[in-house]
Amino acid sequence: MNLLSNSYFVLFLIIAIGFIIGRIKIKGISLDISAVIFVALVFGHYGYQIPKDFQYLGLVLFIFTIGIQAGPSFFESFKQNGRHLALLAAVLIISAGAITFCVSYFGGIDKSLSIGLLNGSLTSTPGLAAAIDTTGSPMASIGYGIGYPFGVIGVILFVNLMPKLIRVKIASEEKKYKEELALDYPEILRKYYVVENENVIGKSLGEINIRFMTKAVISRVMHENNVIAPSRELVLQKGDIIKAVGTLDALERVTILVGPETDEEIPSDKNYEVRSVLVTNKEVVKKTLGQLNILNTYNATVTRIRRSGINISPSPSSTLQFGDKLIVVCNQGNMKNVSRIFGDDDRKLSSTDFFPIAAGILIGILVGKLSLNFGNFSFSLGLTGGILMVGLILGRTGKTGPIMWTMTGGANQLLRQFGLLFFLAAVGTSAGSSLVTTFQEYGVELFGYGILITLVPMILVTIVGRYVMKMNLLTLLGTLTGSMTSTPGLAAVDNLVDTDAPAVAYATVYPIAMVLLIIVVQILSVL
Repeated sequence: MNLLSNSYFVLFLIIAIGFIIGRIKIKGISLDISAVIFVALVFGHYGYQIPKDFQYLGLVLFIFTIGIQAGPSFFESFKQNGRHLALLAAVLIISAGAITFCVSYFGGIDKSLSIGLLNGSLTSTPGLAAAIDTTGSPMASIGYGIGYPFGVIGVILFVNLMPKLIRVKIASEEKKYKEELALDYPEILRKYYVVENENVIGKSLGEINIRFMTKAVISRVMHENNVIAPSRELVLQKGDIIKAVGTLDALERVTILVGPETDEEIPSDKNYEVRSVLVTNKEVVKKTLGQLNILNTYNATVTRIRRSGINISPSPSSTLQFGDKLIVVCNQGNMKNVSRIFGDDDRKLSSTDFFPIAAGILIGILVGKLSLNFGNFSFSLGLTGGILMVGLILGRTGKTGPIMWTMTGGANQLLRQFGLLFFLAAVGTSAGSSLVTTFQEYGVELFGYGILITLVPMILVTIVGRYVMKMNLLTLLGTLTGSMTSTPGLAAVDNLVDTDAPAVAYATVYPIAMVLLIIVVQILSVL
């Protein structure tokens, strides 16, 4: 039996060899998971093919998990940086369209062929569909086939080499990104204060409303060496020591409201417990701390929320998300009840419900098939765009009734890599089968035009984004791959970094780039 005739055997052979080659480093540079596509190109050249079903299965899993992961950050990012990212996407698409026009007009290349070359160089299947529909010519598909291989390979090489070429370290950019993120989510501190302000002496915590006045949380009070859990009825006396938790600005307001900071700490009390509690109860997800009212019911205080590696200062309006880690201060007798309210079951964080995944992908496929018609111009998101947009919306929504759309980090990473490997292997063998043939048939010239359409816009966007807009490299890499509608490119970037910055930027510009490219295709077809 010839094992190489078995597509499953070939698929996993490509993946295994790809991983081995991907771990080889030359002058500190390695291809990592992206090596799979280069191995697949070689196999494709020698006639081995991975069925298209694996490509589409891998694509939908990869794109959906990207959407779910980036969803919570995407909309905030779009509000903050959407204009700049959209501008860069426009620069890339318009410059690529301008080069394509020059290739057709001055190079004497068939218009339909050059439009196909544009979409292949930007690896845009929705763009190709628009090109075929607009031109009505098979030449668009041929042009796509010529431009596509380097469109895939060129983006991967560019994003891997670009940090080295501009002499920027990924680690330092990650540090800057986290520092910028910290401005939105300042560090949470804890300090002790002596009650000396006459305006608060003799008043209850409910009357003073410290949380509203300062944005800090009082987690403990000591009166005459007796440690007391805070409650709305607790009356502050002169000389009491309070422990406050909050941002630096919030704690400075505590000093003004209550009294000066002190080095005297409140000792632990065996009757009270400080514990981290996980939010795993679906019933409390999307509810606010104020709605749960655990302070009045159980005399419990949430002093900190840790979400996606970030510490957040809680408030009554803080909305809970699945997987949040809460720091709770409570009487030992009540802690069990408080933990039960939030769930606190780490087993639920390691399990995955596949119904939301299947339902989300189904909705995405249906959305992608919707078509908007404006006279002679029609537009649809397509498979990738539909699933990405639905993933973003569901990731942002988090929960609909009893359905949790969020995924644990481990499950997301596993499904993403699983889908990505299938996608890269299938795309690589498909492109490899025509790489040499199209090169021999159309010569170096047309292949060179495709390289120009791929590289020149990326170089231009890098210059504008990095040196004019002073954009963080991680965001720029995500913007480049999103503007090029390059899923393999995003995969290459995803393996270089430890943050979701590239994925958020990719998800932000991908729909914009896709729409712009379809419009450019329509314009080129009538010029």
